[in-house]
Amino acid sequence: MMPFRKARKDLKEKNQLEEICEEIIGIEGTADEEPKEQCQKQKHKTKMPHKMKMKSLLKNRKISKSEAALTSKKLLEVDLDTIEGIEDSPQVECQRQKRRLKIPEKIKTLDFKKWQKNSKSPETPKVELDFNGNLEQNRLAEAQQQLVEAEESLFSSEEVARTEAEEDKVHKNCEIFIFQLRLAIRDSFSEDNQETLKSALISILKEEAQDRRWAEVAKDQRPIWRPTRCRKIHEDSLQIIVKQRMKNADEQENKADNLSSSLKREVCRMGIQVQKDLLRVVRNLRECYPPDFDICRTYIQLYHQAFSTRLQELARSNISLEECLYILSWIVDYYPKDVLKHKELEEHINSSSLGPLLPEEDLKRLEDQYLSYKENEVRKWLSNAFEKEVKKWSDDIEPELMDGYYFSNFAVDVLPLVDGAVKDVNTLLSSERKACSLLNQLDSFLLSFKTSLEEFDWKNRKKQENIPKTLSANLVHIYQFRDYVQNPEHPFSEDTRTTCLSTLADLKNICHKYFLSGINKELKPLYRKLWTQVWFAGHCEVVEELVKALENNINNLKELKPVCREELLAELHAEVMAEYVRRMMKRKLKLKDKEQQEAAAEFICHDSNTICSVFSKVGSREEWLGQILPKLSEILRLQDPGSLQLELVTLARHYPDISEQHVLALLKLKTNLSSSDVCRIKGCLSENRGTLDTESPTSFFSKIIVKWKII
Repeated sequence: MMPFRKARKDLKEKNQLEEICEEIIGIEGTADEEPKEQCQKQKHKTKMPHKMKMKSLLKNRKISKSEAALTSKKLLEVDLDTIEGIEDSPQVECQRQKRRLKIPEKIKTLDFKKWQKNSKSPETPKVELDFNGNLEQNRLAEAQQQLVEAEESLFSSEEVARTEAEEDKVHKNCEIFIFQLRLAIRDSFSEDNQETLKSALISILKEEAQDRRWAEVAKDQRPIWRPTRCRKIHEDSLQIIVKQRMKNADEQENKADNLSSSLKREVCRMGIQVQKDLLRVVRNLRECYPPDFDICRTYIQLYHQAFSTRLQELARSNISLEECLYILSWIVDYYPKDVLKHKELEEHINSSSLGPLLPEEDLKRLEDQYLSYKENEVRKWLSNAFEKEVKKWSDDIEPELMDGYYFSNFAVDVLPLVDGAVKDVNTLLSSERKACSLLNQLDSFLLSFKTSLEEFDWKNRKKQENIPKTLSANLVHIYQFRDYVQNPEHPFSEDTRTTCLSTLADLKNICHKYFLSGINKELKPLYRKLWTQVWFAGHCEVVEELVKALENNINNLKELKPVCREELLAELHAEVMAEYVRRMMKRKLKLKDKEQQEAAAEFICHDSNTICSVFSKVGSREEWLGQILPKLSEILRLQDPGSLQLELVTLARHYPDISEQHVLALLKLKTNLSSSDVCRIKGCLSENRGTLDTESPTSFFSKIIVKWKII
């Protein structure tokens, strides 16, 4: 019984397979028939003997033995529409109904796929589509070729008769083709449209060739639809694409939603759209286009122009300062760097050929608006900071003490703001000249600062002990301003830099004058003892008293910032040496003979070393001041007129500001020098002064005024 049941089972499965094959053959046989006939054959199966059915199936499909191995009764559903190789007309496609076949599940999947692959084999005859069929399948190149063939058959020879209906049909087909061409181009950014686009571009090139072919024929003998100018249609379509995509950019949600105004959001979205679309052109569309289209350059120019046009409209509207700044930021920063200089786009973009995003007059209007705001902003910062500083003076508020010296936050607070504004303007407007206009505000501010410092009533302050502290703090920010102005990296004009440095020097002198006037007042009685009989008789005691007073006053300057104290001490050092020489030239002491002159020369050298050592200990770097008195002592020591003459010429070379009055005052100290010798030395010095090769521009003797007339 078991073999018999197995045989019946195999026979049943065989019958099921034959029925499947019968239905497949019945459907495939309708490919070339009319739609109604195809539908009828899909509804009714043709009855065939089992042997013939199997033979037909094997002949048409070449099914392998493994494909007939059915091993299960469970059924699968297969949609015949998924089986390739069946070509239908549009009418059949509309009427086609999905049929589902019942196939045992255990048919091997691999064998079924082999059947599908075999159905695509070259042996399957291709169905030639007509013009409409090619258009519906988006095969524009094939449709265009059919259009050209129809055109040539009608117009290639005058002997060929053509009817108006035939010509109208080709003309109509041409218009339909152009319409489909526009649709294909306008859908360029669709990923599913790439093959259609390639076909459309091939057809454009062929249409250009056909236009050139008919251009050589008389106008009355060519088709009325020639030339079709498909290249121009392509270019116009790209403009429409770009315009529409830029318009729709404002409707898309992205990070621009966080911006504060609708204008900012629109500009940001357009900029992002430009970058995103150009990247798609470079990554995808470029591969679809023949090289002669130069599609990257074309799209870049179109997007650049579209962005530029809209920015012009926005710039000419009534926009706020923030919106003005945002547009400028896109023009100067975001667009050039993030779009034109993008690593994937840069090689395809010739920035110099694009032109500016905004015309010069529109850009200038935005720049002026922004620059005016920045100038007012800097002026306001300086004014507010200075008012607070002056109020501290008026209220006798003691400055802060930091690291052992008094300081003010004035420059520290203001200069970073000014410098930031200058850099912003220089970066955004790409103009050092306009950045300089901000620094001009610093010039006028320093002049106001100087006036206030000069006119402030320091003498009537209730807390006099706070005055040196306040001026010490002022010196700190004066030096900070000076360092900023002197820095060559800061774009001052030469006139502004010179004016600012001059004003800052005046401000420094005002503060120095306050400190030095008190010191000089205390030292004045001690200066009077120099170069007197008291000094000559016991110069050590006089100089030691002077040095002690100097050390006490210098110690009172310890609360000055080191760099400020160093310059103040250098000035004090120069004043002390100048006062010493001034007392020397007053001729309170007469040196009658060689012994007195040599003794005085020795005293001068000793005094010079003693005084200079005091300043050297506290950080003075004015070493040149220590050479002055020894050079003068040499004049006192020499007795020979010729040697004196050479020494004075050397002295004039080192100190070109020494005058004839100074020389005569020195010579008058030597009472044993004859009048004729003095005149000879004076004449020689006058003759050689014009030819002296000055070794140093150091100014010292100009500080010493000889008030009396020397004969």
